[in-house]
Amino acid sequence: MAPDPLPTVLPGGPDDAWHQRMRLERELHDGPALRLSALALRLGLMSHRCEDPALADGIGEVQDELHAVLEELRNLAGKLYPPLLDEAGLGPALRQVAEHTDAPVAIVDSQERFGTALEGATYFALAECLAALPVGAPAVEVAISREGDELVLAVTGVEPDATGRLQETARSLGGRTDVGAAGSVVTARIPCA
Repeated sequence: MAPDPLPTVLPGGPDDAWHQRMRLERELHDGPALRLSALALRLGLMSHRCEDPALADGIGEVQDELHAVLEELRNLAGKLYPPLLDEAGLGPALRQVAEHTDAPVAIVDSQERFGTALEGATYFALAECLAALPVGAPAVEVAISREGDELVLAVTGVEPDATGRLQETARSLGGRTDVGAAGSVVTARIPCA
């Protein structure tokens, strides 16, 4: 399932929008997620001290439910702004998405960083494209590079119609897209600082 995007532009500008997403992700992780983890740990200690087996089993079930809620909260936080995108960049974050697709996907990147707003917008556009790949689709490659003052994203093996969000994102950021011969490669070129 593709991440559900929030608006990319808020009153303070695109960088502020992506920084707000990062802040919300961190608040979810550092607040409720840590408290749930602490509660699950306390319940585990209580169940080991409990002499009543039925009560210990009940505590274990509540602990399992807390772990499930914690996982759901982490998934939600990752949809706001994936921690790996902030920590390691576009290539590694997209590799993580590719691991969960129904088709083989190769991510080739220069490991350069392109700024919070640009990485966030292009990540969500490409993640949506990759998440929509059907089971058994042919191999896909996403190449990420810098050419002069442009971020270049070349997507091979995906129908041009399936890259609509990427094309729209490129245009909204002042860039352009080109579709190669027979639709084999869609290339987005987006200005970057």
